[in-house]
Amino acid sequence: MNFYVIAGEPSGDRLGASLIKGLDSILNQPANFIGIGGPMMKDLGVDSLFPMEDITIMGIGEILARYRFLKSRIFQTAKAIIDARPDALITIDSPEFNLRVAELVRKKSDIPIIHYVAPTVWAWRSKRAFRMAKYVDHVLALLPFEPHYMREAGMSCDFVGHPVVEEPVANLNAAAAFRAQYDIGDAPLVLCLPGSRSSEIKYLAPIFGRTIAELKKALPRSKVVVPAAETVVSELRAQISNWQDDVIVLDPRDHSPDQSLLDKQGAFRAADVALAASGTVSLELAANETPMVIGYDMGWLSRQIIGRMVKTDTVTLVNLVSKTRHIPEYIGKNCTSKSLVAALQKTLNSPKDQLAAMRTTMDLLGRKQRPPGERAAVSVLNYLNV
Repeated sequence: MNFYVIAGEPSGDRLGASLIKGLDSILNQPANFIGIGGPMMKDLGVDSLFPMEDITIMGIGEILARYRFLKSRIFQTAKAIIDARPDALITIDSPEFNLRVAELVRKKSDIPIIHYVAPTVWAWRSKRAFRMAKYVDHVLALLPFEPHYMREAGMSCDFVGHPVVEEPVANLNAAAAFRAQYDIGDAPLVLCLPGSRSSEIKYLAPIFGRTIAELKKALPRSKVVVPAAETVVSELRAQISNWQDDVIVLDPRDHSPDQSLLDKQGAFRAADVALAASGTVSLELAANETPMVIGYDMGWLSRQIIGRMVKTDTVTLVNLVSKTRHIPEYIGKNCTSKSLVAALQKTLNSPKDQLAAMRTTMDLLGRKQRPPGERAAVSVLNYLNV
């Protein structure tokens, strides 16, 4: 069988790699995977049509600024898919790019189209699902409450579990070793995570930097560690140069991929509290039972448009899945250093409710069940009647 798989950002690359492994383990026939992906998919033999980073963009203003370039990539990708005539097209997240590709492919072919990661129609722009149903046949959902919205719009959909439940978590010994390695001792450790996209770093790093500076005044013994995503390490380094001198930066360029991963896992487990961008990272923190405060901001245009369209009172996934509101979040104009510092201090002093919500979230996302990559593969093959 031939599959065309498209991932547009690091999280999609991980999902794609897990799905490919799942399909390979289940299929009773050889499979060929082509498409667009990052290092994890490339390691499994996917020859990317062009660098995945070309389409790793977020925010309305950023998309408009690169509109012509993105449009050319969309047409290039659609043509490549139609020419390849795979048994299925699997698009992974990145809806601004992938769903436009899917629409073009559907106009000129009957290739089955499967989209991995349901759009957040439960949060904003609910009509997207009905438009999407015109060219997407089947959806693989990461969150347990999403299939209802997809089926209501006319697509088949399966909840396949969230990949965070199978990611390795450091134990207490590894956490202690991390503290010893960086001479942290028993000081309060703050994990700072200002995002994995250039656009996020641009807006959040200055706010988070001011927050850390103010927090250090209140907690002078505290230590700060910043794990840097490989895709934005240069931008993050430039921003952190304006912070205080004792920030610990985990730079993936300094070590092997395996050691960098171990350092990140140790930091997540060792931290007493995290200041993080909104997104999947909140689930990573929940898996490690690391109490957190969420902050997020964006360009003025994105803030004005999205702010008027959001339908939920929270965007933090732990809150949504657990049906609680124990994770404090500060979005847009509310994302200020003053608010974030106060929330971090409160969370450090009283994390009990957060910890309970995290455990509930992990159970609902499929912890101790069949791995999500295999569940996604089963869903794909069932849909295709293979």
